[in-house]
Amino acid sequence: MIGIFKQKNPGNALILLVYALVLKFPLFLHPVAPILHPEDNYLYRVIIKGVDSVFGHTAIIYAMLAWLILCAQALLFNHICNHNKLLPKPNFLPGMSYILITSLLPDWGHFSAPLLVNLIMIWIWYSMIDLYNSHRPGASIFSIGVWAGIVSLLYIPAMAFLLLVLFGLITMRPFRVREWLVGLLGFTFPYYFLFLILYLTGHWDWKSVIPHIVFTIPTRPTYVWTVMGMFWLLLPFIIGGIFVQKNLSKFLIQIRKAWSLLLLFLMVAVVIILINRADSYENWIVMAVPFAGFHAAAYYFPHRTTGPLILHWLIVAYIVAFNYFA
Repeated sequence: MIGIFKQKNPGNALILLVYALVLKFPLFLHPVAPILHPEDNYLYRVIIKGVDSVFGHTAIIYAMLAWLILCAQALLFNHICNHNKLLPKPNFLPGMSYILITSLLPDWGHFSAPLLVNLIMIWIWYSMIDLYNSHRPGASIFSIGVWAGIVSLLYIPAMAFLLLVLFGLITMRPFRVREWLVGLLGFTFPYYFLFLILYLTGHWDWKSVIPHIVFTIPTRPTYVWTVMGMFWLLLPFIIGGIFVQKNLSKFLIQIRKAWSLLLLFLMVAVVIILINRADSYENWIVMAVPFAGFHAAAYYFPHRTTGPLILHWLIVAYIVAFNYFA
């Protein structure tokens, strides 16, 4: 599979979908309907009510939606990596890595607010990369801020992604106070509409508007399969990080900054998983995008293909054993 996805072949998009169907078919065997958590914000609750009103609270419908969203995220992330040349040659390894990573823990296949957050954050990351060559970035920065605000209306802990926007401006742009203010204005823009709707519908309440944020320690894994899944998440990330560091001097400045931004993405995502949720691993999926980038590097850069092939098939064997037989 590494040899197939290492090539830029249009047919690989279809192969990637088949690959995702094989690894994620247990989503349809054991579908799970979403459960609302205190951290799920107004917009996500509206989406759930909308889907329920059309299809009912049917688990298989949400499993199909989750699969489609994961595939869309993998293809979008793969396109962005190729467009910005994060790896020297175009390939489908970022998309493959994203499908592989999101199959390591069953919670990452559930329809959830963090899953929807990932879709928007991939686009925000792409928009921030483009800021490097933008001569009139005001509109782009405002748009990035608006999308970051929408993300927080889906999932309250995702407010921390405002830090990524600010760090992204530091990384990709020279410091200008006006640009920071434009980004902050864009972030607050969706909240103007929220406050207006709440006021007009008679649901205005400061206690419900101000988010309740508490930092918690994530649940310690006690299930051996979960520990193994985290091991297979970290090992390729470390290998990929080493290869990216070795090849960083060969990249253009914009590509170096894109990798730095991906690492900042991961650091902010770690902060998010420490906010409020402590009873499941659904919110950990916000780390999947940066992990997928470094996993793809672990499969791409080694000159000998034996190591990446063994690593890939060991992870696939774990996923199949866990999801189908455990």
